[in-house]
Amino acid sequence: MQITALSGGVGGARFVRGLLGTLADSPATEGARVTVVGNTGDDITLFGLRVCPDLDSLLYTLGGGVDEAQGWGRHGDTREVMTELAALGVQPQWFGLGDRDLGTHVARSLWLGQGATLSEVTDRLARRWGLPDRGVRLLPVTDAPIETHVVVDDGGGGERAIHFQEWWVRHGAELTAHRFTVAGLSGATPAPGVLEAIRGADVVVLPPSNPVVSIGIVLGVPGVRDALRGTRAPVVGVSPLIGGRPVRGHADACLAPLGVEVSAAGVAGLYADFLDGWLVDDADAAATYPPGVRVGATDLLMRDEQGARRIAAELLALAGRLR
Repeated sequence: MQITALSGGVGGARFVRGLLGTLADSPATEGARVTVVGNTGDDITLFGLRVCPDLDSLLYTLGGGVDEAQGWGRHGDTREVMTELAALGVQPQWFGLGDRDLGTHVARSLWLGQGATLSEVTDRLARRWGLPDRGVRLLPVTDAPIETHVVVDDGGGGERAIHFQEWWVRHGAELTAHRFTVAGLSGATPAPGVLEAIRGADVVVLPPSNPVVSIGIVLGVPGVRDALRGTRAPVVGVSPLIGGRPVRGHADACLAPLGVEVSAAGVAGLYADFLDGWLVDDADAAATYPPGVRVGATDLLMRDEQGARRIAAELLALAGRLR
């Protein structure tokens, strides 16, 4: 079985980890391979280093090195470098990087500077974390540098654009977002293997990642949405909202500028042109969903890894009914 997942960071990584566990538990899916297409729209350059937060969350989570309490960064990491940078007055200080985590960013930046593509760099990092041995191939959605910016009030009656990470991390998404813009997106092309992974999959999965600034950016890379419309595989997703509230993060603040209802049905509407199956929480089972989308319902609160496995199993079962 070939499964392709389009993923953001923390929520997507935890779901994919549960998916791998579910596949390993069943003799029927022995030998299954999973390709994860990761969002790169929230990438940022800090201290001269290229940081890819969603790809790194996937690497660390699937590789067994993530800080479970945070959901991102390295387990047991220290902050000596950031402490020294603060003493030197180096900004910004609102985006914390651990010392081991910095090793990833130094290596990535070095290799990119030597001419490697982001796909090649990501493959090297995935091997360091043992992902191929777990049946996982991790691909950035594009090798082109793209960055999401958020247009907010400038305090003087006008508007200004700030990097998505500043809006998300520094301001906690509390500044009203008027719109999102992604530098470099229109000219980007899918990274090698991305379209083939979608077209050749037996199942395409949308984990419970942010529908605007994670999955939405992946879908915005030219060619990806067309591939989803054209694949023969069932495309099934997990709602990132329960009872109109995000399970994690600020999806509600991201949906508002689009004028999309903050609900499982509202998110399904964003994917309606290619979505075949949609797994929602029991609390949202009675809502009205786009025509042609088969809906399944379960408890979607991903409390631990076992919960993630259970949800992944429900999604695969839904995909099986569609196949």
